[in-house]
This record gives sequence, C-alpha cells and structure tokens, in this order.
Amino acid sequence: MERKQEVSKAVIQRLPRYYRNICELKAEGEQRISSKALAERMGLTASQIRQDFNCFGGFGQQGYGYTCRPGELLPPEDFEGIRKKLQEELGAIMGLRTGRTAILLGAGNLGRALLNNFNFSASGFELLCAFDANPQLIGQRFGGHEVRSADTLAEFIEYNKPDVAVLTIPRGDAPRIARGLVERGIRGLWNFTGEDLHLEGLGVPVENVHLSDSLMTLCHLVGAADEKREQNL
Repeated sequence: MERKQEVSKAVIQRLPRYYRNICELKAEGEQRISSKALAERMGLTASQIRQDFNCFGGFGQQGYGYTCRPGELLPPEDFEGIRKKLQEELGAIMGLRTGRTAILLGAGNLGRALLNNFNFSASGFELLCAFDANPQLIGQRFGGHEVRSADTLAEFIEYNKPDVAVLTIPRGDAPRIARGLVERGIRGLWNFTGEDLHLEGLGVPVENVHLSDSLMTLCHLVGAADEKREQNL
C-alpha cells in the first residue's frame, strides 16, 4: 500500500484502532473483514474507513471486503490470507516491523504497571530496561524488565541507542530530563508525566498521555446521556 498524499494526524491516530480491531476480529473467528464491519465495531462510517485507507493507496473492493492485491478478488477459503495481509499492511504503515527499541524512566507505581502489564512488542517496540533513582528498586525485575540505576542512563543510551523513552517520572523533572534525553539521541517520547512536552522544534515527536482527559470525557458523556434520558421521560 503506497501513500498517496500527506496524511492528517487524525487519520494516523485511527490506524492503531484499525489494527487492534482487525486483530480482535481474527481472534473472534470472523470470516470476512469489510469497511462496514469495522465501522459498526468502531463507531465510524464505512465511508470514513475507505477514505482513511485510500490515503495510503487503498485496497479491497466495496461490497466484498479487503483483498491481498488491489482489485483482485480472492476465493472464500483465502479469507485468512486477506486478514493477514490487511494486518501486515497496517503494521507496515505504523512501523510495527522496524524493530524499534525503548527504555522506561521511572519505576514507580505507574512505571511498574506498564512494565508488568503492557505488551510493548505488540506495539512495535522492544523494551530494553527501566531506570530509576531509588536504590531499593535497582536490580529488581518487573514483567521481566530489569530496573537499572539512573546514574547509568547516559552510558546505556550511548552504547545501545534506544529509539524512544517512556516517561513515568515526577512532573517537575520532565522538561529537563526530556531535553537531556533528546540531546543524547532519543528520537521520540511517550510521556505520562502530566506535563505537556513540546519538542517538535527539535525534530522529536512526543505523545503526551493524560489519563484524566479520557475520564473527564467520560464524565461529560455520562452527563449528556443522563440529560437525554430525562428528556425522553
């Protein structure tokens, strides 16, 4: 699938949802993948999904589903090949097969939760290890990942050259540490500190994650649903 045009950030942000839902459809034994099925599952429209895929060249045929090659229909027994190809195409677009590496800074409660429960490899990254300044945590392993001393961070980056850093450190330390990481060659940040980091001017993308944003959105939606029910009484 070849990219046809400059792709908006909104489309890029939907790609992981497509990938996740296609994997789930496969696990559930669905026999066909279509834009309509994806739309119903994701709360989008089939037209929106086709437009998104078309940004990368598009594949599949309206009314049938997605095929391994543009415009070519496959026999029903090859649906598994269709699913596999679609997963591969989306995975390639998102760079999930490029073998990128990551480190995690801050093995506190949130950091340990990620180490123990989050599947980094399924999202395209090998997590090399974690770092923390707390002597009681150094040498421990969480989710199979070793916690190393923060004093060894600079040397580790120099020799192992990780691509991305996951930040679960105290908020006040985030700007200083983030810039230090970038100066040492880190090329992307997944930021859970609560402090918005903007390093695009340095050519480094940052994903600022605010868990409270999602919860506040839910709060609004619950209130809106309550109002709608009251109006219908």
